[in-house]
Amino acid sequence: MAARQVATPPELPGLRYSRLLGSGGFSDVYLYEQELPKRLVAVKVLASEDLSDTSQAAFVAEANLMAQLSAHPYIVTIYNAAVAADGRPYFVMEYCSGPSLAEQYKRARFGVADALRTGVRLSSAVATAHAAGILHRDIKPANVLTNNYGWPALTDFGISSAVDIDLPVNTTTRDAMNAAGAGTATGTIGMSIPWSPPEMFDDHPQPDVRSDVFSLAATLYTLLVGHTPFEVPGKPNGTVDLIGRIERGTVTPITRTDIPRSLISILNKGMAVSAEDRFATAVDFARALQRVEMELSYAPTAIDVPNLTVLERAHDADAAESGDATRIRRVSTIEAQPVLAPKPPDPSPQTPADPTVIRRMPSVAPHAQATAPENTVIRPRPTVEDPVEESPAPTEQEPASRRRIWPIVAGIAGVLVIGGGIATAVIFAPTETDPSPTPQPSSDIVTVGVPSPEAGSVSLNADGTAVTFSWTNPEPEDGDRYIWYRSDGPNPGDKVPTESESVVVDGITNGSQVCIDVVIRRTTGKQSTEPLEMCTE
Repeated sequence: MAARQVATPPELPGLRYSRLLGSGGFSDVYLYEQELPKRLVAVKVLASEDLSDTSQAAFVAEANLMAQLSAHPYIVTIYNAAVAADGRPYFVMEYCSGPSLAEQYKRARFGVADALRTGVRLSSAVATAHAAGILHRDIKPANVLTNNYGWPALTDFGISSAVDIDLPVNTTTRDAMNAAGAGTATGTIGMSIPWSPPEMFDDHPQPDVRSDVFSLAATLYTLLVGHTPFEVPGKPNGTVDLIGRIERGTVTPITRTDIPRSLISILNKGMAVSAEDRFATAVDFARALQRVEMELSYAPTAIDVPNLTVLERAHDADAAESGDATRIRRVSTIEAQPVLAPKPPDPSPQTPADPTVIRRMPSVAPHAQATAPENTVIRPRPTVEDPVEESPAPTEQEPASRRRIWPIVAGIAGVLVIGGGIATAVIFAPTETDPSPTPQPSSDIVTVGVPSPEAGSVSLNADGTAVTFSWTNPEPEDGDRYIWYRSDGPNPGDKVPTESESVVVDGITNGSQVCIDVVIRRTTGKQSTEPLEMCTE
C-alpha cells in the first residue's frame, strides 16, 4: 500500500506554521509558533482522508486522555484542542525538542545509571495513567520524547483504553503480518510487536496493567542493549519470528558485563510470559529499579505519582476460587497526608519498618561523606549514600560532622523515595476504627546489621604499576559478595561487584596513592553500613 501523502498544514488562529515534525498513518504533526504566550508548540492534525466518525472519535479520545495526564512531568502536555476551518480536528501540545529514546539508543546504548533513572521516570508516568484508569498499550522507545529539560516525555496515547475495556478481536493472521517483512510491524490492534506482551497476540486480547509493565521492561532492555529483547542479531527477525520468541519467553541474553545481575533479573521478570509472574504494577517495577540504584550506591530516582493508588483486594480469596484472581479491580485513591516533623529516635530496640509507610526523603548528594583523618592508612568511613544504623540523638560530645549527618540519615532509614520536589508525601494508614497495625519487615529497604570488611594486605607489584588489595569477612554468610570502588580521586569511581576477597588495581602511576572502599553485600539486599577504606602508603 502506497504511503499517505502529508497534508497541507491548516491555518490555525493564534499560531504560525513553522515546519513538519512527523507523519503517521492517521495524522501529521507540525511545529507552530504560538503568539500568546509566545512559545513553540507541536500540533497534531488528523489526516483529511481519515475524517470518519470513528477516526474523529478516536482522535478526540486521545486528546481527552492526554489532557487528564498533562500535569505529569514525564507525560507530554496538551494545551488545547479544536477543529480547523477545513474541518480537520487538531490538538496543540508541548513541543519536545530533544530526540526520542528510539533515536538515542540507536546512536549509543544507555549507561546503567541513565537507564535506571529513565525507567523509574517512565514507570511514574505509566503508573499515573493506570491510576486514572488508562492503559497505554503502545509503550516503546519511539513513543518517549525528550523535553527541553532532557526528561523523558511519554506520548502517543492514540490506542490507549480504559483499564476495564476489552480489546476487539485480533483478526490479523501471523502469515499476513509476516508478509509485511518488518521486525517492527504493527498489527490491526495497533501494538508495536517487538515490545508487546504475548497476550496481545491472542484472538481475544485481554491486556491489563501488567501488559504495560511488560512493554516498560522491554523498552528498558532496548535502551541498554541497543536492540529489542527478542531480536537475535544475525538471525531472521521477521514478525512471526519475534512473536514466536515472545510467546516462548526467549529473551536474547544480555552480554554487557557492567549490567548487574539484579537488573537483568528485574527485566526478565517484567517480560515474563505469564502476566501473573510479572510485577503487579508499574510502581512495583519502579521500586525494583530503585533497589538496584541503591545497590549500586546511586541516589534513588523519585517515583512521581500524584496520588499513590492501590488495587482493591478485599475479595481476593473468592476471586481465586472463581478463577478471576488476575483481573484488575477498581482502584481507590489514598489522599495525601501532611508531612510530620521527624520524631526523636526511640531508645527501645529498633522495630522493623512498616512496608506500607511511604514518606518524603530529603535529597542527598550522591557521594557526600564524612571527613576522615588524612593520616590514617586503613580506616572505615561512613557514607551518606549507604544505609546507616540508627542511633540515639547526638550528644554534646559527638563530633559536629556526625551531628550534621544525622538529620539526613534519619530521613533515609525505613523509607522509600516516592516523589520528587513537587510530589506530595503519602502514607497508607488504617481507618480511625482500625487498631494500630503490627509493623512488618520491609523487603524494599536496605537496612542495617551487616559488618564492614576487615583489612588484609596492600601490596604493589615489582614495577609499581599495579596494587593488590585484600580483605576478610568477619561474619561470612552464604552468598556474600563485595562491592568496591576507587576513592582516591575527587569523585568515587564506578561500583564493581566481586565474589573475591581481593582485587588488583592496575594502570597506576608509580608513587601515586591509590585508595579503595569495600562493602559486604548480602543476598537479602543488605550491605555494610560503613565501608572499609584501604590505601597505599
